[in-house]
Amino acid sequence: MYTISDIISNNARNFGHREALVAGTRRLSFIEFDQKVTRAAGTLQSIGVKKGDRVAIMGRNTLSWVISAMGVLRAGAILVPINHKLMPPEVQFIVQHCQAKVLIFEAALANVIKKTTTSALKLMMDVKADVVGAADGFSQMESLLTQLLPFSPVPLTSHDQAEILYTSGTTGKPKGCMHSHENILLSGIASNLIYHLGQADKTLIAMPVWHCFPLNNLLLGSFYVGATVVLMPEYHPLEFLKVIQAEHCTMFFGAPIAYTMPLKNIPQFDEFDLSSVRIWLYGGGPIDPETVRMMVKRYRSNQFFQVFGMTETGPTGLALYPQEQESKAGAIGRQAASGCIFKVMKNDTEAAGPGETGEIWMRCQSMMQGYYLDPEASQAAFHDGWYMTGDLARIDADGYLFIVDRAKDMIVTGGENVYSKEVEDVLIAFPGISEVAVIGKPHPEWGESVVAVIVMGSNREVLDKQAIQDFCAARIAKYKIPREFQFVDALPRTPTGKVMKYKLR
Repeated sequence: MYTISDIISNNARNFGHREALVAGTRRLSFIEFDQKVTRAAGTLQSIGVKKGDRVAIMGRNTLSWVISAMGVLRAGAILVPINHKLMPPEVQFIVQHCQAKVLIFEAALANVIKKTTTSALKLMMDVKADVVGAADGFSQMESLLTQLLPFSPVPLTSHDQAEILYTSGTTGKPKGCMHSHENILLSGIASNLIYHLGQADKTLIAMPVWHCFPLNNLLLGSFYVGATVVLMPEYHPLEFLKVIQAEHCTMFFGAPIAYTMPLKNIPQFDEFDLSSVRIWLYGGGPIDPETVRMMVKRYRSNQFFQVFGMTETGPTGLALYPQEQESKAGAIGRQAASGCIFKVMKNDTEAAGPGETGEIWMRCQSMMQGYYLDPEASQAAFHDGWYMTGDLARIDADGYLFIVDRAKDMIVTGGENVYSKEVEDVLIAFPGISEVAVIGKPHPEWGESVVAVIVMGSNREVLDKQAIQDFCAARIAKYKIPREFQFVDALPRTPTGKVMKYKLR
């Protein structure tokens, strides 16, 4: 099977001067993109990057992010995308855990990086964002690409590792999912078979490209078929509408809030021409029947798909198709994508049936190779070859799956994953907090909001909510900070001492 680098080279040969990437006023043909990727690989080699080295990259959706990331892969190195919203301690853990040799980052993040780096890490940062335009923050990398540094081709196979994608776990520490070139491309292919992406499409990526679905299924899935990719640095409801209209985009993926926000906040919504879009994808949370009907009417399209998967699976998983959106609103589907099978298990040996609840187990061609430097977690995640997702689902009479809880206590807010243990570890360090449990509370727009249930210390001091949030802001990303606080005398616990979060919910 091809490598990702092979796909980019083949596109240059097959599609030549057709547009590969668009970002604002900047446009790259497939030939230009391929050339810049080779230069990026040469630049990385010039500072000592070799096959198998980890190279981290942190920033928003820009041409230079994509060029740099693909240059990492062409150099035979392993790409480690980092969430640009993370705080210094979170970034510090990732760059140290993955043993990154180089960190490429956006200038606006310099203050965060200064607090996270070690002497062993080489940095590549832009000097001024206006060198190549204010919308692109990796200008030093772009200027380095003009130096035409020599590139030495690296022998690669589809089985070589290409990515380490970090996702938080139940322990509160992120785990790095290792994916090969083959894993990634199979994930993109599986998605393409659901919504039939092709050469004529223009894929809008406004959700963070470092997320597994925008990266592997949208960006690289588009490259696989020779589609054009349109980048927005960050999602903004008005700009989102403007870009679709101006670029005639044909596909978009977003969290449910990305669809409802323009309807509520852009008075001139109905004036925009969105008729070019033939595929509306959403994930990160269900949409209720009333909202589905409103979206179909206002977006003037019935071509909505919900996609469900996780970083460990590529992400590959299930899909809810357009004809099922209203009648099965809230479900994640009943059919797995091509190359993936699933079952719902009540325990290690007994499958759940209609009307019953169990944990979703999966087998996928795009499954991760394991967690980086964590063989115990890798082994614990699988049972007889099946990946145990930790998501609990109820099966209805027609075989559709409805998520009812998360065994790993994950909260999904605005499409972002928040793990309660990670937030609890930060809160318990705040003076005056004796015990804490973090849960998700249903929210009509964000899917869930983060709620902290707190037991105060013995002196019963009054805790300032703003002070707690400020304390969190220096330690975790903004979307992880609790928006609501409940103060209780005690947390409900099992006889063995575990907090019964279902009672708190």
